Amino acid sequence: MHGAQWRAFSRAELMTESHIGDAAPRRRHYAQIDVFTRRAGYGNPVAVVFDADDLDTAAMQRLANWTNLSETTFVLAPSVAQADFRLRIFTPRQELPFAGHPTLGTAHAVLDARTDLAKRDALVLECAAGLLPLRVERTGGERRLFVQAPPARLEPPSPILLADCEHALGAALAQAPLPRLVDVGARWLVAAARDAREVRALRPDFARVAALTQRHVDVVGLCVFGREDDADAALAVRAFCPADGIEEDPVTGSANAAIAAFLRASGGLAAICPRYRVSQGREIGRDGHVEVRADAGDGPIEIGGECVTCIVGTLTF
Repeated sequence: MHGAQWRAFSRAELMTESHIGDAAPRRRHYAQIDVFTRRAGYGNPVAVVFDADDLDTAAMQRLANWTNLSETTFVLAPSVAQADFRLRIFTPRQELPFAGHPTLGTAHAVLDARTDLAKRDALVLECAAGLLPLRVERTGGERRLFVQAPPARLEPPSPILLADCEHALGAALAQAPLPRLVDVGARWLVAAARDAREVRALRPDFARVAALTQRHVDVVGLCVFGREDDADAALAVRAFCPADGIEEDPVTGSANAAIAAFLRASGGLAAICPRYRVSQGREIGRDGHVEVRADAGDGPIEIGGECVTCIVGTLTF
């Protein structure tokens, strides 16, 4: 990044090239962050590659496929003066305009790596979905990050989608509100279970889930939520993305933004807004928590949580 000041590595170290034959690969600052948790090995990991301005789309996609995490991000110099940095987000198979946990994990890594931004309480990041405000909340030694999701666009509820979702999940769902497609920069098929117990008991047919999501243009996956009786969280959520090579995503920011928009549109947000907590990932051993900020009107939806750094180093690719 232009003008960046790295804490762990000098710019000279990061720009060192190792010459092997005619090749001269760059060594880049690299981090891996667990998001929506304060414990390493929980939440949802994201790989963050800095100084990526010289990488083309094919190289980024190849690297994201190689890391084999649900998302890998690339930090670039911003193209507009309002932004503090730009990022591109890739799953192992495609680029996403927006995703929640990669955005928060990247911001966490940037705040740790750049001394010129470390004390800031607000940032603006640039991604394919546009310019997104990001807030930093500090309590004692803890830091929570919140990103404002892109405005939601919802397709009409569909009884056909209800039957399709029940077939793919192998379980009955709530009859109201009906499932619908929600676009928050990432497009999700959102469905409501009758309660959190039914969410946690789901055993999807992943081939059917993949076929269902592939019938709709650019749909990332199917997310399901249910009301939670546990005082630790208001909702239990699971997100399935087998068509993208990820059977179950551990903890998902964009899915939770889509669920908040879904609840707002169906009148179900008023009972838990303006702040509520989501439990996701327990079924696959990740036990993450997402903080959602949303009102029952038409205000912005924020997705947030804590992050922990697991790996800091250099990448030669």
